[in-house]
Amino acid sequence: MGQPESRESPGAEQLELPPGQRLQKGWPVTHYGPVPKFKPDRWEFRVFGATADGDKHCWNHEEFTALPFATVVADLHCVTKFSMQGAEWGGVLARDVLALAPPAPQVTHVMVWAEYGFSSNLRLADFASDRTVFATHEGGELLTAEHGFPVRLVVPHLYAWKGPKWVRGIEYMTADRRGFWEERGYHNIGDPWREQRYSYQEEPGDGPEL
Repeated sequence: MGQPESRESPGAEQLELPPGQRLQKGWPVTHYGPVPKFKPDRWEFRVFGATADGDKHCWNHEEFTALPFATVVADLHCVTKFSMQGAEWGGVLARDVLALAPPAPQVTHVMVWAEYGFSSNLRLADFASDRTVFATHEGGELLTAEHGFPVRLVVPHLYAWKGPKWVRGIEYMTADRRGFWEERGYHNIGDPWREQRYSYQEEPGDGPEL
């Protein structure tokens, strides 16, 4: 993997924030459960489910970090109402993973799987955004364990819970189903600009069919 580029300086004027958000200086640590211990000899990134060829695709840590490196400068909007602006995320673009392990034509959603069985569901279009990135770096530095090392998903146009820390795999799905927080009352889509925080705000078509 190449080295991260230098951080681009954000504009002098504060950019607009989604409704209900406040600007955060620094990067608070927020997560549920313990921080997992990274074991490089046992670490594996998997793409499975409804793949185009029907096979599971796997990369060990050395192979994953050798994939093309890209940077995305984007904000992070946490559902707890803080926003971090102009962060530089470095890592592997989701679209590159899609190219290496294509989904079957009927795939509509993905489930992002992380350590301890944590999961988050995404529409395929959100996952395939050219700004969705499996981040290994922030600000030109490796992520800390508390912030998701070795890999966290960043989906800048959705609330941060949609991009889990400590990602271990992607499941291609032909129908939607809720992930960890979505099963516990969070909105199935999570668009901060529409302030989609909780499941009671969902409209018909926002969630899986019952």
